[in-house]
Amino acid sequence: MTENWSPDSWRGLPIRQVPGYPDEAALARVEETLHRFPPLVFAGEARRLKERLAAVAAGKAFLLQGGDCAESFAEFHPNNIRDMFKVLLQMAVVLTFAAGCPVVKVGRIAGQFAKPRSSETETQNGQTLPSYRGDIINSLDFDAAAREPDPARMIQAYSQSAATLNLLRAFAQGGYADLHRVHTWNQDFVADSPQGERYRALADRLTETLDFMAACGLNSDTTPQIRETEFYTCHEGLFLSYEEALTRIDSTTGDWYDCSAHLVWIGDRTRQVDGAHVEFMRGIKNPIGMKCGPTLEPDDLLRLIERLNPENEPGRLTLITRMGSDKVEEKLPPLLRAIKREGCEVVWCIDPMHGNRITLGNGYNTRPFSRILDEVHAAFAIHAAEGTYAGGIHCELTGQDVTECIGGAQAISEASLAERYLTHCDPRLNASQAIELAFEIAEALKQRRQRNGANGMRRFAAVA
Repeated sequence: MTENWSPDSWRGLPIRQVPGYPDEAALARVEETLHRFPPLVFAGEARRLKERLAAVAAGKAFLLQGGDCAESFAEFHPNNIRDMFKVLLQMAVVLTFAAGCPVVKVGRIAGQFAKPRSSETETQNGQTLPSYRGDIINSLDFDAAAREPDPARMIQAYSQSAATLNLLRAFAQGGYADLHRVHTWNQDFVADSPQGERYRALADRLTETLDFMAACGLNSDTTPQIRETEFYTCHEGLFLSYEEALTRIDSTTGDWYDCSAHLVWIGDRTRQVDGAHVEFMRGIKNPIGMKCGPTLEPDDLLRLIERLNPENEPGRLTLITRMGSDKVEEKLPPLLRAIKREGCEVVWCIDPMHGNRITLGNGYNTRPFSRILDEVHAAFAIHAAEGTYAGGIHCELTGQDVTECIGGAQAISEASLAERYLTHCDPRLNASQAIELAFEIAEALKQRRQRNGANGMRRFAAVA
């Protein structure tokens, strides 16, 4: 896989979504500084995630991938990290009960700072400036100095990621994720909602189960899986200067790992088979992802898979489909059929967010919750019809009580968007909507488990 590859072999190849720095020497100095910094994650953790994703590819686990659209320097706060972590724990409990299998939790956090843009520039009140590309590159403030790419922001992104990872590890391993705390994960603004009631009923059932297990001698002291959880991080590997600077040789295997996150993915705008992003990703040994939008053709997908996973290694490649509710029934089946025909080992993950953004007459970008659900339901039905496994969900969400996506049980309206529209980039699900989505997915997983159980009984009867 790594023949004729090095962490900098992407340089000189065609590249998209990259800013121009006015001071290349300053950029080089920051890259050299980052080269000397410790890794943010470790190769052994990335290998363990690859093992977990191999189980997903085999239909024995489910992937939950979620977090902020774009992390912010200004909103960096331990409460925001905690609340996002709580929502993912709640979603995982709902999905685990339904699927009857492990849920692999991967947060879009501790590195999700760079964002692709559909336009190089933005115009406001007659003034045109470079687009905002995420806090690792420039500032959201609309003035010329703020929009100029600043390499020093890479150092701040690294520092914030390190602090975030430290807190996440404490939450995951220090008792906060103990299943006995399942009731305390409910947020105040969610607790009195319909989703809060559904979650509370599920938590009651889980508590009864834990009480029974404790009576049998299985408790937090004797069974670490009750007290702790595995939690991994991911982000789009868009800004290759940063990714290269944090790529290290693993001393135990001699392989290269991108130590900025456990999993990094290629965006829908940067998946050119001869491009810089694919070149970088093909050489690192992390599990990697790739967004698959409606313009992706089956033959191009197969060429990309041959480039990114030539050994057909289970758990190596996660395909994150983002078609839009109006295109999924046309565009998803040909991809599933091509991969099934060629016997490619992949994780199929559904991103119902990115293909369903709309701009309203009041100027707000939003995502109708109904369209999100439509794409989820359609994708699960298509996978079932094609005999493939819908193995994951990928969402942009926050633990904050935002009003950014219209609809859902909260009935967020167009008029209420302005109340708490806080995102720096794309609209996110709030905790109530995220849990509502988890319950919807849970129903699909439950139906799949029941179908498999019925098929298994029929096979058993035939043999008998």
